[in-house]
Amino acid sequence: MSNSAQTSASARINGLLDENSFVEVGAYVTARSTDFNMTSKETPADGVVTGYGTIEGNLVYVYSQDASVMGGSMGEMHAKKISNIYALAMKMGAPVIGLVDCAGLRLQEATDALHGFGELYMNQTMASGVIPQICAVFGTCGGGMAVSSAIADFTFMEEKKAKLFVNSPNAIDDNYVEKCNTASAQFQAEKAGMVDFIGDEAAILADIRKLITVLPANNEEDMSYEECTDDLNRVCSDLANCAADAALALSRISDGNFFMEVKSAFAPSMVTGFIRLNGNTVGCVANRSVSYDENGEKAAEYDAVLTADGCKKAAEFVSFCDAFNIPVLTLVNVKGYKADQCSERHMAKAAASLTYTFANASVPKVTVITGEAYGTAYLTMASKAIGADIVYAWPNASIGMMDSKSAAKIMYADEIAASDNAVALINEKAAEYQNLQSSAMAAAKRGYVDDIVNPEDTRKRVIAAFDMLFTKREDRPAKKHGTV
Repeated sequence: MSNSAQTSASARINGLLDENSFVEVGAYVTARSTDFNMTSKETPADGVVTGYGTIEGNLVYVYSQDASVMGGSMGEMHAKKISNIYALAMKMGAPVIGLVDCAGLRLQEATDALHGFGELYMNQTMASGVIPQICAVFGTCGGGMAVSSAIADFTFMEEKKAKLFVNSPNAIDDNYVEKCNTASAQFQAEKAGMVDFIGDEAAILADIRKLITVLPANNEEDMSYEECTDDLNRVCSDLANCAADAALALSRISDGNFFMEVKSAFAPSMVTGFIRLNGNTVGCVANRSVSYDENGEKAAEYDAVLTADGCKKAAEFVSFCDAFNIPVLTLVNVKGYKADQCSERHMAKAAASLTYTFANASVPKVTVITGEAYGTAYLTMASKAIGADIVYAWPNASIGMMDSKSAAKIMYADEIAASDNAVALINEKAAEYQNLQSSAMAAAKRGYVDDIVNPEDTRKRVIAAFDMLFTKREDRPAKKHGTV
């Protein structure tokens, strides 16, 4: 049990971990600075409770900042305690969870505190891609602590009281809180794409527990397997009807209909999240054109195009999966890129980043084309050409440069202009083009699609593909790292 008083910091730890599993490390550490009359201030545990425990029996390391001690500010010893937790976690190959409520740098300790922040960044950098890092913001997370949260793999944020910012809303030119609260959970989740999950405190702790059971403990040892009690050959009879909402489709495919979506509020036309197939965790990336609410009513519609934010979101997710050897399933329904001035500023670089990340990933990759797959936007979405191991297509999928009618209008422009019945000619030529160049069968005949599968059989075919790819090994050119 913790030696610290039952502050909000230690209470959060107890709410997160398995009952009676927490062991505190460094409970008696206090600030050692004597400047600015610091000796007269009580700093129990120097404002951060650190230690280890279990979640569903899985070892995790945790630090929880205590806002009742100098605002939870980062001082020299505060930082050293967190660094010690990272050192232990790296030795043991276990995740680190930070429960954040931090006023920022402790001004009384200035350069010592600044150096401590730097050491935290270094520890996080060395741990990145080795052990999962999770950050949950319950109070203030400003300045340097916001950078630390961004380095973490997943960020949670309390929806009402938490604040996350590099510059506070009132410090931004021509802005103030009432105009645009850039520090709010809603802004950080929907606009910035910084936050993966928002909710009340209890929901956040429950979601962190769920995430830990899904993720591997580290990049070498997979502890995320769960015994599968679902039928591996289960027919998903309604899958074609919910394909437009990829989140819904993925839940239908998954063991026990499990799906944990990541960054659901950001760039919602691109879906990222985790499912289970035959008990194994699988990362998923998918295009979404419709979303339904919990009552089954249509909540929103999206163009079937890639956006810059969507590409960024997917690239970060695939990079995480590749680092931790999590297989990737991609559902494709995309016809091009979003065309507006704002998107054009970032579109090429974002699409290049996603293309590179998919191509660079060496984990098992299975792609299912559920609708349209046109142009280089399709290539970006884990096509055979950039390294997908297995590509399936549903019978009615369209794969090619563009939709058949647009192609017919370009190819037969003169004939159409001279025709007495342009509509009939367009339809005739479009049907011919569709059959010869844009159908799933045409792609399969050229080897760009491995098989055509009925939607209801998707689950069993995808499971079989990942089982076959379980021992995949792939040689890559010798290099330090790519530069995209």
